Amino acid sequence: MGGQIPLSVGNLPGGPLAAIRSGKVRGLAVTTLKRSPKVPEVPTIAESGVPGYEVTSWYGLCAPKLPKPLEAKINADLVKVLAGASLRQRLDDQSIDVQSSPPDEFRAHAAAEIAKWARVVKESKMRLD
Repeated sequence: MGGQIPLSVGNLPGGPLAAIRSGKVRGLAVTTLKRSPKVPEVPTIAESGVPGYEVTSWYGLCAPKLPKPLEAKINADLVKVLAGASLRQRLDDQSIDVQSSPPDEFRAHAAAEIAKWARVVKESKMRLD
């Protein structure tokens, strides 16, 4: 916004959303597969010429292996809390899209993300020096 940085990538929540809406910066693309309802005029990177491109931020509740009944109870309680109108509104105000999932689905998602980014790191030949 001050003219020193020609390009930035950031998360809409807590990031460039207000500046995009005010016209201080121009949103070039979102990294999700679908356009964001918060900035529907901003195309996806896939729409902009890189098919299949997707980078998202996500959060999950993790714990050591638990007995299935306890895992199910914690998940049910978490889903209930996340569905609460007050919390939903607060998260929506911050442009945070809440999607809860069953534990097995979350484990599969996390494993897929780990594999995806491990491949990216390997193919980029990144090194820690």
